[in-house]
Amino acid sequence: MRDIGILLSLKNVKTHTMNLFHYLNSVQRVWNAGEGVAVARLLSLADHHVNNPSLHVHEHPETAVYRQLDAPLDEVVACHLKVLHHLTAEPRNYAEAYRQQTNCIQAVVKMLQVLKDENWFLPVMYTVAIDLRRLAAKCEEQIKTSKPGEILEKAAECLMGCFRVCAADNRASDADTKRLGMLNLVNQLFKVYFRINKLNLCKPLIRAIESSNFKESFSLAQRITYKYFAGRKAMFDSDYRNADEYLSFAFENCPRRFARNKRLILIYLVPVKMLLGYMPRKEVLQRYNVLQFHDLTVALKEGNVRRFDEVIQQHESFFINAGIYLIVEKLKILAYRNLFKKVYLILQTHQIDLNAFLTALQWTSGEEDLTMDETHCIVANLIYEGRIKGYISHQHNKLVVSKQNPFPNVIVS
Repeated sequence: MRDIGILLSLKNVKTHTMNLFHYLNSVQRVWNAGEGVAVARLLSLADHHVNNPSLHVHEHPETAVYRQLDAPLDEVVACHLKVLHHLTAEPRNYAEAYRQQTNCIQAVVKMLQVLKDENWFLPVMYTVAIDLRRLAAKCEEQIKTSKPGEILEKAAECLMGCFRVCAADNRASDADTKRLGMLNLVNQLFKVYFRINKLNLCKPLIRAIESSNFKESFSLAQRITYKYFAGRKAMFDSDYRNADEYLSFAFENCPRRFARNKRLILIYLVPVKMLLGYMPRKEVLQRYNVLQFHDLTVALKEGNVRRFDEVIQQHESFFINAGIYLIVEKLKILAYRNLFKKVYLILQTHQIDLNAFLTALQWTSGEEDLTMDETHCIVANLIYEGRIKGYISHQHNKLVVSKQNPFPNVIVS
């Protein structure tokens, strides 16, 4: 019985060795053929090869890997096999798997530096970078650290190592330059920085892409992702014109079959459009299941301040979860603008007593303790933002509006 057990054990070892041999042989073959996408697939944690139990048993695969694979590929593959081992161990060791994936991305940096005038292997960098970010996010969930986001921030530092090498590649031809890999890395970094709320770190990345000679050469999918994140960054910076440009590009170019992505873009595009004076149509909001904005639109068009506050409260969790609560609150200025325009149309005069505005505010908001000072402040803000063309005559306590288009139109789009 003991001999049979030993034979079975030896047979299993042989099977594992053969499977590892075939895997390594496949990796070397596609590497030699310069098939970057195929190499990337064999190094991806999303590929079916990760389900092969024969590749899970190698905690120290260096001997076999270094014997069969050439540098700089060997170190990348060895780290990948170690990641597989720790992800399939009982219990799963996400921390060690992440550490080995960090070693993997550092090996990719060496690869980028060694293979100076080539870029066919950029898909390998993309795949390893995506897996690093996802593993870091998993570690954030599994491992409680004293500083939330610390693991993801360190992962971003590793990704920046790849980005710097790609950005500095000025010697290769346009077809072979590694700068073509910059946008993919920027998008990965965006996902990290938005998750850990370090949006200030996005600014130099946006500057690098906007000044790049290759920004029209990146794939459409990557450009859509970039515009989505750059648009959100511009929105949070109150740069609504650029936010509109970026997010509109992302929405218009995102294929219809990706309805979930179009909805996600629309959640940020709609409040930006509204702040610029464009009210969305109900059918568009209904198509992408964001009718929360329709309720806001109705309140804004009516100049109904109380209804606006009720809608904000009713859909508070939606706006907070989307990270746009403070942006949406800024729309209240449009409710004031439309309310004051109604007062202007009723009175039919270009010199409007501010007491009329105060009465309208108290009535529509339900807050009878509103003061004249607060009314002055609201009117002044409307003038400053260009929602009203005119000036306040403090001596006569009146708003004097322009005789031509005193309340610039809110355009329906």
